[in-house]
Amino acid sequence: MGMKIKNNILETIGNTPLIKLNRIVSDIPALVLAKVETFNPGHSIKDRMAVKMIDDAEAAGRLKSGGTIIECTSGNTGMGLALTACVRGYKCIFTTSDKQSKEKIDMLKAMGAEVIVCPTNVEPSDPRSYYSVAEKLSKEIANSFWCNQYDNLSNTKAHYESTGPEIWDQTDGKITHLIVGVGTGGTVSGTAKYLKEKNPKIKVWGIDTYGSVFKKYHETGIFDEKEIYPYITEGIGEDILPKNVDFSLIDFFEKVSDKDAAIAARRLAREEGILLGYSAGSALAGLFQLKDKLTKDDVVVLIFHDHGSRYVGKIFNDDWMRERGFLDSEKKVQDLVAAKKDKSFYSVSRDEKLKSVLTIMKDRDISQLPILDNGEIVGTISESSILQYILENPLKNADKPVSEIMSEPMPRVSMDLPLTLLNKCFTEKMPGVITKDQNNQYHVLTKYDIIQAL
Repeated sequence: MGMKIKNNILETIGNTPLIKLNRIVSDIPALVLAKVETFNPGHSIKDRMAVKMIDDAEAAGRLKSGGTIIECTSGNTGMGLALTACVRGYKCIFTTSDKQSKEKIDMLKAMGAEVIVCPTNVEPSDPRSYYSVAEKLSKEIANSFWCNQYDNLSNTKAHYESTGPEIWDQTDGKITHLIVGVGTGGTVSGTAKYLKEKNPKIKVWGIDTYGSVFKKYHETGIFDEKEIYPYITEGIGEDILPKNVDFSLIDFFEKVSDKDAAIAARRLAREEGILLGYSAGSALAGLFQLKDKLTKDDVVVLIFHDHGSRYVGKIFNDDWMRERGFLDSEKKVQDLVAAKKDKSFYSVSRDEKLKSVLTIMKDRDISQLPILDNGEIVGTISESSILQYILENPLKNADKPVSEIMSEPMPRVSMDLPLTLLNKCFTEKMPGVITKDQNNQYHVLTKYDIIQAL
């Protein structure tokens, strides 16, 4: 059959998986699918358009052997271009804004690129902006090509030729809604153009961020500079109108806050096991905000642009999140423990008699107790299980050791587990969980404790 090999890393771009989301969308009636673009070699969807821009530049004679690729990038396009440059022998100079994560900048440097960091809070026309610096360098450096992903329509074509067809095929043409963060506009425009040609009824929802001009411009046709202000979310939103954004293909824009996007991205990691970036959190938070518009017959595809490894020092860093007040609304198990008025921990040994355990429960108004053996929790006993056993067996069995009818131990949870996830640890058979604080003291928590804390 012969060897099955790729000639270079660029041939691994595309054909990314479409993955069903489960726990995190349990209250949404539609089938929710994620187009996870982190499976591209540069770990983002930008690999697709980066290669396309270079292919088209080479074909047009705008980039020749030994030349220099120049681009203004938030990091991901730069990575795709850096991969291309490595394979084809080009140099790279990238300009980026100072709000981008250190991880992104370091990865670009690791690929051999020169990175120039420019201020975020300046007008696009300001000579210090990362747009202006890139354009200036392209005029000064011979045999260089400024990709200009914002206005280079090869960006849109890449997604019309690959992302759109893949989603159509993977959903067997059943997609009803596309949800995608809008930045340069290439992803949403190219993908939407292909899908709407296949089925004009498909709804395209663009996700915008506060501080960006897209939503108001789409709804009013007015470019309102008052809408522009600094924001933290990376990869989506703009203070310009890129030529790649085809507003006629977008049915609706939804704005998502920096905080909601960050929290949603963290939930994706914990509830679905998918470590993704800021824009993925924005897309998911947008879905949450728009879920009432969906029905059980809908098939929703969210495009998740990049990998969470770019954000380990930011949204996946608790200190960074707390400094910005993003964790205020995310109560955790430790908050539940702190709110308990009675922090006493009651337990029994495995040799304790059923009759005495039942007395302990009644005296202390406890419905279940952990069972300890040499300081370790080995099981659980409940008031109802003891009563049932005594009623169904001769009274002398009340002197049996509790170990004979104990069930498995209550689930152990960490002190930093969010309450949104804690609630899912309870079951009908196991209505309690156990945690251990920094002083190695055990605590039993129930649904009633959550209600009291909230």
